Amino acid sequence: MPGDGRRPERVGEALLRELSALLYRDLKDPRLRGVTLTEVKLTPDLRHGRVYFSHLEGAARGRSAVEGFRSAAGFIRQRIGRGLGLRYAPELEFEYDPGIERAARIDALLRKEQAK
Repeated sequence: MPGDGRRPERVGEALLRELSALLYRDLKDPRLRGVTLTEVKLTPDLRHGRVYFSHLEGAARGRSAVEGFRSAAGFIRQRIGRGLGLRYAPELEFEYDPGIERAARIDALLRKEQAK
């Protein structure tokens, strides 16, 4: 569909579902335990993508999770290409997303302020 500006968004959502399933079922690297995928952004040509994730234990563990994702990159790319039926599996970069951690900190501050 040439000209469909929503295609990267739709494929990104499908990729997020597929990656989440891979993370749950197939990726056994201990550095990836506690990871939650939050968003996938793809370039318009679908060749490159950035995967954002949070970690239950915060940013310190997020850095080791990036290494875990990097070591599994070939496996992930192969499975994504096959699972989504794409002509080219996108080259993925993984980035820690501090948004959930930041939101929890703001929530705690607000609760503390309300308790006064």
